[in-house]
Amino acid sequence: MKIFPVIIFALALLLAGCGGEDTQEQDWEDYPTKVKAIKVLTTDAPITFSYSGQVIDRDEMQVQSKVSGSVVEKYVSGGQDVVEGQALFKIDDRQYQSAVLQAEANLAKSQTNLAKERVDLQRDEELWQANAISEQTLVNQRAAVKSQEAEVAANEALLQKAKDDLADTIVYAPMSGRLGIDDVPVGTLSNAGDTALATIGLVDPVFVQFAVSEQEYLRISKERESEEKGTPDPDFKISLTLADGSRYPYLGEFAEYDRTMGNATGTLTIRALFKNPESLLVPGMYARVEISGLEIPNAMLVPERALQQLLGETLVIVARSDNTSAVRKITLGEKIGSYYVVKSGLKADDWVIVEGLTNLRDGMPLEVTQVTAKDMDFSFSPSAEVFDVGSSANK
Repeated sequence: MKIFPVIIFALALLLAGCGGEDTQEQDWEDYPTKVKAIKVLTTDAPITFSYSGQVIDRDEMQVQSKVSGSVVEKYVSGGQDVVEGQALFKIDDRQYQSAVLQAEANLAKSQTNLAKERVDLQRDEELWQANAISEQTLVNQRAAVKSQEAEVAANEALLQKAKDDLADTIVYAPMSGRLGIDDVPVGTLSNAGDTALATIGLVDPVFVQFAVSEQEYLRISKERESEEKGTPDPDFKISLTLADGSRYPYLGEFAEYDRTMGNATGTLTIRALFKNPESLLVPGMYARVEISGLEIPNAMLVPERALQQLLGETLVIVARSDNTSAVRKITLGEKIGSYYVVKSGLKADDWVIVEGLTNLRDGMPLEVTQVTAKDMDFSFSPSAEVFDVGSSANK
């Protein structure tokens, strides 16, 4: 029976194998990992807020006729620029011409009757003076004159309304602006005050609407207060980047703030006013709004490249003075270009690892190469990535 020696030999081989793995792991841990580290930056950090915005008309209204009838003429075409008072459409005016003629005839008849009643009144006044008629007859004739005067006044009003209706068969532009291409064709039946014949809106200047968070609003409002007091920061700017990545040539200014924060989104809707002399900005167009010129004094910053996410927490790995790694949990603030503001978790003299993070963990030996922001191409400028035009701020 030689079974026990075999078992003892196999156990010896297993223990030897385990011991070899421990040795290899220990050797790997003792070998320094090459990393690049950058010192935590402490400075007055410029902030550039970026939002997805949408161009909207400063004023827009529907053009409607004041009288009903079929559209028989169009004096303009869709998309055309018009001025206030310019003729746009003509409504069939035949019934309104007839109404004027009828009103004129009724007025003429009532005026004739009034003239006759006045002659009769003058005669009755003379007869009453001569005691030839009773006072009641005179009173009745005076009442007849007043009744006829009222009828004349009523017919004058009807004639004026008929003339106004006839004049209203020409539909004029209520404001200067640009017509939409949704104008109706000739032959459309227009109901007074109901049918939209066209849409007209101002195209210069225009609003760009976007939404900001509560904290961002508070920062922006302080700058707005300074601007209203006549002491604006010369670096404060509201600019636009269009969907093709080009920079819009005109700067904007704050125009309107919503009165409440959105309950669902927790954001406040703001409108900025931009000049649009070349009509480059079209209502409905999306653009990236950038607000620059603000800053966070004495901010502590780390590069975005140094950050790691684990179970909902943000971590960085620090190179300690003894060239070993240390994991730190941090709290982030605003994003500024290549950096994030650190609210807690780091010290000003810490060096955070920005390259070689793979497989690093707490307490590992490091071979550290110290780098600068210039070496790593870090900057405060916002990303030039194409923004998401599908996430409008003004729905």
